[in-house]
Amino acid sequence: MSDPNRRPIVIRRKKAASHATHGAWKIAYADFMTAMMAFFLVMWLLSGLSSAELKEMSEYFRTPLKVAIMGGDKASASNSAIPGGGDDPMHSEGEVSLTTPNATNYRPSHRPLRDLQSGLESMIKSDPRLDDVSSQLSFKVVEDGLLIQISDTKQRPMFALGSSELAPYISALLYKIAPKLNEFPNPITLTGHTDDLRFASGDHRYSNWELSADRANSARRALIKGGMQADKLLRVIGAAATASRPGVESSAAPANRRISILVLNEHAQMRIEDESAAPPQALSADADTHSGANERMVKVDANEPPADAKSG
Repeated sequence: MSDPNRRPIVIRRKKAASHATHGAWKIAYADFMTAMMAFFLVMWLLSGLSSAELKEMSEYFRTPLKVAIMGGDKASASNSAIPGGGDDPMHSEGEVSLTTPNATNYRPSHRPLRDLQSGLESMIKSDPRLDDVSSQLSFKVVEDGLLIQISDTKQRPMFALGSSELAPYISALLYKIAPKLNEFPNPITLTGHTDDLRFASGDHRYSNWELSADRANSARRALIKGGMQADKLLRVIGAAATASRPGVESSAAPANRRISILVLNEHAQMRIEDESAAPPQALSADADTHSGANERMVKVDANEPPADAKSG
């Protein structure tokens, strides 16, 4: 007979835990591989950017979000962590000198130029009469500003061979963009380019130098006729065949025959104005007379190209 006061003995046996893996390492590995793929994709994209585009990207990431949205000075315009004070927080002149266009760390903002580019592109696309010319027009923000180039093609040349008279469709294009350029506060420069084919008469008479300058002046007259103020121009340049278009294999290619309109940023404008400043000593009367005579001779030659002209 069992003892009623005896406590029962209970034996508990733990179940053996399963040591099978659930694949958690695979998730971590997949995340790692995704991050590496994204990293190498970014590096590949960066390798295709120009130095100017890399500077723009650097400026974007150095600009505080509030400044990017609301406007104001960029963070890179200062070497001091104390805005307005330079080394001394009570002294404001140090910071002001850093943000002038002559400072070594000055970087012009290209945002207004990009806005101008977008406005011009939208305006041209909205005009069905200019659809055909859009392939001959290119925009690029460069170190000195916004570069607008109108190039020749075999099918649609801008000028007749050896001539400085604009084709009607190029005149229409210049008339269209002239008011937009006039609204923008920055000045411009105009440069005419030719290919390297020479005139049959040689370089001692009418040459690609005069032809490129005459073509640039034809574009200048068209812009002014279209509504651009004459004082917007700082320089009209004839570059002949000295600056072939990047990426064009042959120096005689039609793409080298072009008109370049450069909308200057503030830094480039100040540099050109400094270069164009008159020297302190005045020229003598004889020198002035001699210079004027030479100028008249060039103008006569420029207006009377030889009949055997063969250059583009």
